[in-house]
Amino acid sequence: MSLPPHQIELLAPARTADIGIEAVNHGADAIYIGGPSFGARSNASNEVSDIARLVQHAHRYHAKVFTTLNTILRDDELEPARKMIWELHDAGVDALIVQDMGLLELDLPPIQLHASTQTDIRTPEKARFLQDAGFSQIVLARELTLEQIRDVAGALDPNRCGIEFFIHGALCVAYSGQCFISHAHTGRSANRGDCSQACRLPYNVLDGSGQVVAFEQHVLSMKDNDQSANLNALIDAGVRSFKIEGRYKDMGYVKNITAHYRLLLDEILEQRPELARASSGECTFYFQPEPDRNFNRGATDYFVNGRKEDIGAFESPKHLGLPLGEVAKVGDKWFDVAIEPTEGSADDPSHGIHNGDGLNYLTLTKDVVGVQVNTAEPVGKSGRLWRVFPNEGIETLKDLQSGVAINRNRDRAWENLLSKKSSERRIGLWATLGETPDGLTLQLTDEDGHSAEARVACDKQVPQDAQRAEATLREQVGKLGTTIFQASDLTLQLSQPWFVPASALNALRRDAVAALEAAREAARERPQRAAAIQPPAPYPDDSLSYLANVFNHKARDFYAKHGVKVIEPAYESHEELGEVSLMITKHCVRFSLSLCPKQAKGVQGVQGQVKAEPLQLINGKEKLTLRFDCKPCEMHVVGKMKKSVLNQVLAAPIQFYRSRPASA
Repeated sequence: MSLPPHQIELLAPARTADIGIEAVNHGADAIYIGGPSFGARSNASNEVSDIARLVQHAHRYHAKVFTTLNTILRDDELEPARKMIWELHDAGVDALIVQDMGLLELDLPPIQLHASTQTDIRTPEKARFLQDAGFSQIVLARELTLEQIRDVAGALDPNRCGIEFFIHGALCVAYSGQCFISHAHTGRSANRGDCSQACRLPYNVLDGSGQVVAFEQHVLSMKDNDQSANLNALIDAGVRSFKIEGRYKDMGYVKNITAHYRLLLDEILEQRPELARASSGECTFYFQPEPDRNFNRGATDYFVNGRKEDIGAFESPKHLGLPLGEVAKVGDKWFDVAIEPTEGSADDPSHGIHNGDGLNYLTLTKDVVGVQVNTAEPVGKSGRLWRVFPNEGIETLKDLQSGVAINRNRDRAWENLLSKKSSERRIGLWATLGETPDGLTLQLTDEDGHSAEARVACDKQVPQDAQRAEATLREQVGKLGTTIFQASDLTLQLSQPWFVPASALNALRRDAVAALEAAREAARERPQRAAAIQPPAPYPDDSLSYLANVFNHKARDFYAKHGVKVIEPAYESHEELGEVSLMITKHCVRFSLSLCPKQAKGVQGVQGQVKAEPLQLINGKEKLTLRFDCKPCEMHVVGKMKKSVLNQVLAAPIQFYRSRPASA
């Protein structure tokens, strides 16, 4: 069974188990984390023992842990992957997020499967197929609009398969799983977790006549995803799992962004009683979440509400940070910054500038210059003027002069705040203290309806001060500070308040809490793998090109079983020697540069003059062609594999059907 249709899941990333534990503490209903290998973030792997430690913590709150195994695999990697999956299942992992369909042909444990966004899910037909093939949750392409998400949801059985959608973090400009530039140029495959991020490089854009229409612009670099304003609409469209990007991100990012969306979703759940959280407990935060304080390239809600012009971080893929003030004066070894106060923010003048802060500014040519603060000190008593002694020589800071706007992209005070305990998550319970002939009994019932009871034999003496004795009983039973619980109410069912030794009350409370945790664990249902329908559902197409990323014979067998007649091997098999689409994207450089024929439609003197002719991208010796498919409103980045990559020795070359058989 998938996530119940009424439950809303906040899904947070974890580079490490410790970060995952803090994500749970800051309100995540589920965590996704890389295993020892085969994850799409090759530098974010974790040992099974560490994942087991995260699982143990998450399950106390009935939160889930998903492991990413979302790369394409060679034939010789399938058996190691199968063994690893069994180890992850034995460690208690709740689901696998996968891309390679060859895994479905292996002897797997009964672990739930989720279809990665790398499987390129854009249509109701593809989504329905994956549901029928046995996936319980599917991660939709980030490029979909609300209407398209609704169409996908309408094709699914919500009791069998749920929709997961990215709501925050870095955006890959390509449809996920549809970018091969990194492999073509470096041999590092994005589909195998080792992307070189060519999309973040600066390019010159040339038209058909060789004229430069954009100079040194990061035209393939997107702003960061932020769906904070669209959560209600996404719920109405059918999304049930809200995913934060960031398996490379640090602890502070995960704490801050998870807390931000926890507060937003809790507000929605408060207003919409037909919906519920997917795990237990409420969070108390010791800081005010502020997403802009973490690394970001600016914010966009991408295509959720339709195509927009301002989705690119074209000037720089770096984090500019928050406005701080402007340069007031430049000395020989220092410069003064006049801070602009922001009401109700930590950027109030009293907040100041700290040793180790990161500042930056734009030069006259719009280049970003970063400045690390060595030391900083206030000038005068207003708190608004600060003298900064940078780690770099003043002479190296190009165009630094009075009036230049200064941003802060690293705030040491903020980092220090988040390095400490910043949240507490507690599960509400109701306690009833009763008596027995030889002692006391304590019954606990938590917010999910689980109950447990403990008893203790002890002396019960009539107190000299009944009121004080009752207060002591309540205080001792309510001491839940080291547990995951908090008392919502305590009822005393006693013939009278008794004086009882504190040691007996402490033992009674500890035993009752342990029994309640055991009852919660016993009642927790482990997600099960959904059965594929029989006979096997037909795949929406009868032929697959290299874009399907079929890289092993088990994957080939999977698609053949589902009716595909022609199956070409993945791009990484080095069978595509000429120019092909190395990236397919919804982002359109012509549109962003106001060179789109649709933009010119109806404009007097311009209509008919602008055509969707190819453009060239140039970065040093690297050349790529942009071709525009205006009917689906998509852009193809076209190029071919470098000879140096073609000459690399493949571990296991594969060949499937190269072309459609004549009989077809």
